[in-house]
Amino acid sequence: MLEKWAHRADLAEAAINDRHASRVWGIPRTNLAVVSWPPTTKEKLFFHWHYWWQAHYLDCLIDAARRRTTQGRRDRIRETIRGIRLRNLGKLTSNLYYDDKAWLTLALARAGRLSKIRRPKVLDPLEQDIMAGIDGLTGVLPWRKGETFYNVPSNGPSAIMMARTGRLDQAVSIVDWIFDHLIDDDGLVMDGLRMRMHGPELVRDIHPYCQGVVLGACLEIALKLRERAGFGHDEKIEGYDDAVRADDSMPYLIHVRSIVQSIASYMATPAGVIDWETGEGDGGLFKGILARYLADVAVRLPTDSPANRATRKIAARLVTASAESVWNHRLEVDGLPVFATDWTADARLPHNYSLGPSTLPEAIGMVRIAERDLSVQLSGWMLLEAAARVAGESETERRDGRE
Repeated sequence: MLEKWAHRADLAEAAINDRHASRVWGIPRTNLAVVSWPPTTKEKLFFHWHYWWQAHYLDCLIDAARRRTTQGRRDRIRETIRGIRLRNLGKLTSNLYYDDKAWLTLALARAGRLSKIRRPKVLDPLEQDIMAGIDGLTGVLPWRKGETFYNVPSNGPSAIMMARTGRLDQAVSIVDWIFDHLIDDDGLVMDGLRMRMHGPELVRDIHPYCQGVVLGACLEIALKLRERAGFGHDEKIEGYDDAVRADDSMPYLIHVRSIVQSIASYMATPAGVIDWETGEGDGGLFKGILARYLADVAVRLPTDSPANRATRKIAARLVTASAESVWNHRLEVDGLPVFATDWTADARLPHNYSLGPSTLPEAIGMVRIAERDLSVQLSGWMLLEAAARVAGESETERRDGRE
């Protein structure tokens, strides 16, 4: 299974790099992903470049390098970091949006943990900028500087960063705020809370990536709390005293179990395929982000209880079933895949190769084909990397007799 998914992830990587990867303004030793394929002239020149899409492109490059490190992959990661810094036309902290900066911080930190890649110097200023943005009244981050909208897209990835970098108490405070204010009746995570003159106003929208980042944050917090209590990842907790010491992690493990169950019940088909309309543009990334953190649960959630083991299996099934569906519904152009924005439907050709548009609205430009967007294709690549990671863990469990 691992070999199958690794091969498919390799093809997704090749498709993105063949169609989207480009030097920034022709400058050697730089790389970014052009935001559409086929691109317009403005897109080729990175007039549009999407800061946070590039963070996820970098994350996918890192996924591939973690599966199998090569000099070429390391070089492309370094060139992409240079490309992001160059195209940003200034300090990376100058971006007003905390979600953008949080995503880039997570990707840069992962890059810095790869063999033979130095920790990026821009990482510390980004982390400090995010921490400085925490609102004194609410204790959480706004969506962007000067806003009074406090949402999960900013706070979820920032909480993951905080937990990973030793700022555990702040990560706990943010996640507790989310669970106090933003969980709906189905157990799903809502978008955010907007402060109005008349009082707080809930933004009840449900997005796949909000579920993903809260899963990621809860898992990081639980593992760090267990570590702080003196327990390893899968160390069994038996006695009363041990259980008391490890008890701080339990609410976050329960949150993980609950959200995974809600995703399976309300965001997926009976077969386990994630089925939530996200469309084009930024939304194209949403399901891929969810798949990334579902894979994290499937691989890293402690196995010391039946409930945790069951949750790992559900998360793994959601990832694998979704990846099978996306792969089976792909198009192929020049032997490389094009992924659908709808993971239960056939992919559409991003352009017509002189065959003519399939409908009149497409002919006159009223309907955009979502598969043209880098975000949609990155989401497919993220999903296949997640499936490869889950398959790798399954093989390890079989080899170790843990199944």
